[in-house]
Amino acid sequence: MEFSEKVIVITGAANGIGKGLASAYAKKGAKIVAADMDEKAGKKIVEEINNLKGRAIFVQTDVRKEAEIIRLMQKAKEEFGQIDILINNAGISRWKSLYEITADEWDDILHTNLRSVFLCSREAAKYMRENTTGGAIVNLASTRSLMSEPNSEAYAASKGGIVSLTHALAISLSNDRITVNAVSPGWIETGNYYDLRKVDHEQHPSMRVGKPDDIARACFYLTASDNNFVTGVNLVVDGGMTRKMIYEE
Repeated sequence: MEFSEKVIVITGAANGIGKGLASAYAKKGAKIVAADMDEKAGKKIVEEINNLKGRAIFVQTDVRKEAEIIRLMQKAKEEFGQIDILINNAGISRWKSLYEITADEWDDILHTNLRSVFLCSREAAKYMRENTTGGAIVNLASTRSLMSEPNSEAYAASKGGIVSLTHALAISLSNDRITVNAVSPGWIETGNYYDLRKVDHEQHPSMRVGKPDDIARACFYLTASDNNFVTGVNLVVDGGMTRKMIYEE
């Protein structure tokens, strides 16, 4: 899967899975546009990529704001001349009782996680459709779009919305040769992997907790030009957990 000279916009690229995606694509030769609100961490990952002879820029972006998303895509075009791939990774979570969560808190989660996916996809597609080969969009959803724990209503709604939005976008953008897919991660450890317990790994049918590289490889598959027959899917990457029946004995 070759990404040399491909221009990739990644939201939420400063930390966690987004940081892992930026590094992974840079190692494949891609030009990275890292977007995040965290300026310090965002500039650090860009510096690390450029020090390894990659090419990356940081654009501080609040994905809740339409004007900043428009500016992000303009910056990508101005710097690198095109946009080939968009990964909508930015997201927040807040576990709070449905009796206590406020309308403003609900809106903040939905605007950050879901509304931003629509706006970023719309603006990136305006540039992708100018490409001879079109483009690819990947939206980071979650296995919480399929199953839930208590007090996760806003997050679950946002991630379920992403899955539905993904197949709608796939159809709407098909004439512009733009594929749109989702990845639903399960437990992806972005902290110290070696602090995990044996039971953490063994509860997974895969016998291990996931890593950011697992999500990167899924995104490689969904954004490789040779795989443009794959569009509108939600690829679950969770070590098999959503297929495991769990009963208390």
